[in-house]
Amino acid sequence: MASKAGRPLATGGRPGDNGGVPVLSDAELTEALARLPGWAREGDVIVKTYELPTFLAAIAFVVDIAERAEAANHHPDLDIRYRKVRVALSTHDEGGISEKDVALATEIEPLAEAIT
Repeated sequence: MASKAGRPLATGGRPGDNGGVPVLSDAELTEALARLPGWAREGDVIVKTYELPTFLAAIAFVVDIAERAEAANHHPDLDIRYRKVRVALSTHDEGGISEKDVALATEIEPLAEAIT
């Protein structure tokens, strides 16, 4: 079976399952978000906004996220508004939310706790 782009689909055959990491089903995502307090689904991304004690703490938090993201080769959208940092995760190559997003969100949580 092939995708619209002509790439073979992995054995799951679900859209977005082009040999990479499969997109999570609604049930899988609901279960994952239950383990990630404050994270929510917004369309094809999961998001959370953190409020840090200072602007410099927010910047340090973003640097910590960037280091983890670079190591995982999975890069979130980060929005810094003074002491608030909005993190948005999606597996763009797959067209939705995958285990990669949940894994990085799970890594981000203790980073925020360490800074606050």
